[in-house]
Amino acid sequence: MNAHSLKQDALESFQRLPDDVDVDEMMYQLYVIDKLHKSREAIKQGDVISHDDLKQEMKQW
Repeated sequence: MNAHSLKQDALESFQRLPDDVDVDEMMYQLYVIDKLHKSREAIKQGDVISHDDLKQEMKQW
């Protein structure tokens, strides 16, 4: 998935699925594609944390 639109990525993903795919799998594919698009946008906006900060945060879990 490059700089495609969300719709284009969804259509390409659906084309790779088998013909007998169920709705749950289709919904999961949409969920993953949406999360990837949102993550890439967050990265572009600089909304990230460093690896070291993440390690510190995980210690508090």
